[in-house]
Amino acid sequence: MTAPEAQLVRVAQLLELNRPEQAVAELDRLPAPLATGLLAFRLRAGALTVLDRWDDVSAVARQGLAEHGPDAELLGRLGLALRHRREHSLAERALLDALAIEPENPWLLCQYADLCSAVGQTDKAERLVARAAAIVPDAPAVFASRFQLAYARGDDRAGERVAREFLGAWPGNPAALALYGVAAAQRGRVGTAHRAFGQAVAHDPTDADYADAAWETRVYAHPLLVPLRPLHRLGIFRTWLLAVGVIVLLTATGLDVLGGLFALAWMLFCVWSWIAPPLVRRMVLGRWRS
Repeated sequence: MTAPEAQLVRVAQLLELNRPEQAVAELDRLPAPLATGLLAFRLRAGALTVLDRWDDVSAVARQGLAEHGPDAELLGRLGLALRHRREHSLAERALLDALAIEPENPWLLCQYADLCSAVGQTDKAERLVARAAAIVPDAPAVFASRFQLAYARGDDRAGERVAREFLGAWPGNPAALALYGVAAAQRGRVGTAHRAFGQAVAHDPTDADYADAAWETRVYAHPLLVPLRPLHRLGIFRTWLLAVGVIVLLTATGLDVLGGLFALAWMLFCVWSWIAPPLVRRMVLGRWRS
């Protein structure tokens, strides 16, 4: 094996170790012939995907396709990048072209399923996920797509169930921990969510999204914000509807005093929801800096 070829092997190893920035730096040192090879384009697009650099992923994938012609992986990376840029029609074209080359590729099927979930085509997404699951039922991409599909349908219970299954199959996977954290936060269990995101950060310290989520849930797990848990569990709109409904019901049944007390409590709750989060953020930030 020549030295440049050994560099490509090292890049692949760095990606397996979840060190995408080092992988990109290693790719930048490749000599010209290898740097423009198909494998180099694939590795660079993969590393940039991990870093969420979607404009760069798109540019690298397009350049690789221009130089080497149709390639399923580069088309899949392009579709993924375009989906994150909300260019859904172009993303679908890229993914369909990729699947025309490798119709039974589970990762491509999941990428297309995620796109369908994002645009509300949940029945189509379910069929695509089922095809991928029939090939590799316990693949992380399959669990992630099942999770996305559940939330696209507004079924947070199903989403939490999928997250538990994912975590059970891949207990040390940071994506599994993060999705479990998302599911717990959606169900109002911010303490559990914070622990899950913290473990995700421990397994993958380079992911800024995991770190941000761990920070946010640390804030909302603070005891001073316990009264605001219904806002996380029900959402602001449903919480408002419930509160207004209770006030109207109490007033309509002649319980004006009780209705007035509840309205006062609701007003205080609203004020607390405005002033408490920034207050707690400053408190938590002060402790973190110290």
